[in-house]
Order: sequence, then structure tokens, then C-alpha cells
Amino acid sequence: MTFAHRHLLGIEPLQPQEITTILDLAETYVALNRQSDKHADVLAGLTQINMFFENSTRTQASFELAGKRLGADVMNMAMQASSIKKGETLIDTAMTLNAMHPDLLVVRHPHSGAVDLLAQKVNCAVLNAGDGRHEHPTQALLDALTIRRAKGRLHRLNIAICGDIAHSRVARSNILLLGKMENRIRLIGPPTLMPSGIAEFGVEVFDDMRAGLKDVDVVMMLRLQKERMDGGFIPSEREYYHRYGLDAEKLALAKPDAIVMHPGPMNRGVEIDGTLADDINRSVIQDQVEMGVAVRMAAMELLARNLATGAAV
Repeated sequence: MTFAHRHLLGIEPLQPQEITTILDLAETYVALNRQSDKHADVLAGLTQINMFFENSTRTQASFELAGKRLGADVMNMAMQASSIKKGETLIDTAMTLNAMHPDLLVVRHPHSGAVDLLAQKVNCAVLNAGDGRHEHPTQALLDALTIRRAKGRLHRLNIAICGDIAHSRVARSNILLLGKMENRIRLIGPPTLMPSGIAEFGVEVFDDMRAGLKDVDVVMMLRLQKERMDGGFIPSEREYYHRYGLDAEKLALAKPDAIVMHPGPMNRGVEIDGTLADDINRSVIQDQVEMGVAVRMAAMELLARNLATGAAV
């Protein structure tokens, strides 16, 4: 199996075959997680620390469950109320962690690049659980596994990513991953939520959702990142839903078997119609949650292997 990295900090450094390695291993964990006995011992004796400088119940729970099912000793550090609030620097935090001798460190941070800085200072494997507007690699990987299982392949698909592109690390990681796998990517959203220079990523950009959704295989909706907005990016939520919210009428322009995705948490009636989000024939949103645990198990196993052999770069 091809995966020679010490850390998983983003999609950008990964080769297509390394992405496939993670997804193939994750498939075995999908099967395991559906059994009555969901435990493996591949991380037995190892310590996993989850450090979330930003709140994210869903992602933290997924990583915690993944670690425990692999047999790791898992500890959650409440960074919202930690010494960081008292003035401790990220370097101080790294030194403290090194004294604890963890094996796997899962980090979410509100600032782009902070996870990479921490990875340079700690003596363990680091998984990026989302940093600022930079990347969210395991989300893109779980999205990829969901698409591959639903469509039977992960290449040469027409994929629309819709909504708040400018503030979304999920969008960035998915653009990188899906681009590496030879897909045609369309970005749909208002100009105020589209980052400058985005066309350089080799994508098509639409501000008309109906035109952008025509004949696509996958519709990936994004959450409005209100916490990262410091101005009037949209006139109103009602107007946003009218133009860019996914409903049955807009989805009808996609291919008849197009799937609907959302990384969660959803703003129903703003980004997506609630009935459509729950449509078991079109929506794979719950599948994404399931794939998240399996993908994180696979990523942690591969990093642990490299720790044990010293093969990582």
C-alpha cells in the first residue's frame, strides 16, 4: 500500500495512488463498523490526543470514535478553556505535548497554517481536522469515498460545489482531491462568496445555479460560514435560498441519478431544502457521516504504520 507520509496535513501533497490507498483501506473499516464487534487492535498501546481550538462536535466525535475502535488510548483536550486562553503560545503547547509522548495528534485550529506549525514541533503524527480557510483533508477523503461508493468510480465525473466557496476549507480540499482524480469541477455561488483567482485551480465558475447544475453527477452543498463573515456577503438568507439554495426544481437540472451531499451541519431552508436533505433516493448526507469514521480509521492506521517503521517523509 502506497502512503509514505508522517502527517496528514492536507490533500495537496498526496498523489492519486495515495488517495486510493486511504479509500481502499477505509472500505475495510466500513465493513468492520457495520459488525456487532467493531473493534480492531491496530492502535493498541498508542495514545491519541484530540486538540480542538475550534468547536466541532461532529468531527471531534468521529475522530474519537475512530481512535477507540482501533484500540488507541484517546484523550480530548479542552482547548477552548486551556492555557491558550492564558497566553500560552502554540510552541509552548507543542513542548508540553512532547513531554506527554503522544503518538497521534488530531488538531483543529481557526488559523490557516497553525496545524502545520504544530506538526513541525511535535514528535508524533499529526492529522489536520481543519485549519482556518486552508484545508480539511479527512472531509475531502470521506466525500471521495461517499462518491466512489454511490457512483461506482471517482474519476471523470461532473461535480458541482455550491455555496460559500470563499470561506470553505472543505471546498479547497475537495477541489484539490477531485481535481487529482480527473473530475470536472464546477463552483457555483454569488461573486461575493467566490475567492479571487479561483479559476487558476482549473475549475468552472458559475453565479447562476441553474446553469451550473446542468447535467452534473454530484451536487455538493456548502454551509454558509457565518462565523467567518465580517460583512454583508449576502443580502438576506431568504434571497440566498431563492438563488443558491438547493431544492427539487434546481436539482431537476442535474442528471436523474445525481447525488446530493453536504458536509454538515446544515442550515435547512437556507442552503438546502429539508425534504431534499432527507431524501434517501438522492441524499448521501448520512453516508458521509458513516464514511467519516472509516476514513479517519484508515488515515490513523497508515500514519501509525509509518511511525512504527520510520518510513514516513
